[in-house]
Amino acid sequence: MPSGILLLDKPRGLSSNAALQRVRALYEREKAGHVGSLDPLATGMLPVCLGEATKVAGEVLNGRKCYRFTVALGAQTATGDAEGQVIATAPVPALAHGALEAALNRFLGPQRQVPPMYSAIKRDGQPLYRLARAGVTVERSARDIELFSLTVHEATPERLDLEALCSKGTYIRVLAQDIAVALGSCGHVTQLRRLYVEPFASEPMHTLESLIQARSAGAGPTLLPADRALLHLPAVTLSTAEVQRLRHGQRIAMQGVSAPGELVRLYDGSGEFLGLGTADGSGGVQPRRLLNLAPQLAATDREP
Repeated sequence: MPSGILLLDKPRGLSSNAALQRVRALYEREKAGHVGSLDPLATGMLPVCLGEATKVAGEVLNGRKCYRFTVALGAQTATGDAEGQVIATAPVPALAHGALEAALNRFLGPQRQVPPMYSAIKRDGQPLYRLARAGVTVERSARDIELFSLTVHEATPERLDLEALCSKGTYIRVLAQDIAVALGSCGHVTQLRRLYVEPFASEPMHTLESLIQARSAGAGPTLLPADRALLHLPAVTLSTAEVQRLRHGQRIAMQGVSAPGELVRLYDGSGEFLGLGTADGSGGVQPRRLLNLAPQLAATDREP
């Protein structure tokens, strides 16, 4: 089976891990992982890395995310979304002209956000959501996030329909609650859809149903190459001898790559993506994360 990145349109009601397991079973892949969890309530883009593409998952995770979500005003739930019990209510004040835009603008830019108890973050090996279900609340450290845009699609006295472009690590449920408080009320998320993960904004997604149909017809998955997520990094083409040294974990002298810690994409002379290297700051590149090439590909790089 080929390696690559599958852009799954995760359905509502399924956890990210459950969706991953269905894809893994469908294509009989032992090595697979999803990038950036989505709540069971949420739908939308869930990148799934298959095979050797799992080695670039960390770079995909760093990409910005775009969400469209609906905030029900006047009621707060234990989970921050429609799946939790209502734990508080508050009247929704009438907003003066421009008050909503002014309130939302205060959330733009770098900020600190405390993750919710109902999250997959682990404490002493236990996911926080399990502690929350047991009625246990623990202190969580605030995390650095950034909101790049926050757009209103529709606003009524009962709900807001918003779109946000944000950094990794942003919890939309927490953002929704904070927005409701800033408006003088409380609130929770009733709908949440991840529109895209950068750099895949223009790429189509595939539903589980379409994958099952394609599989039954004998077709393989529609995968993006692993380096499709890395086009923002400099590319370096290696000679046959350099490829051999790279595979033995050896440093490669390289002109024009000097910033210490700079990541680069590595290719052989035929354009085959080999993996990632790291500039050492002294005119060289060290292998960082290399793909295991199929034997027939590796053979093309041998000296005659």
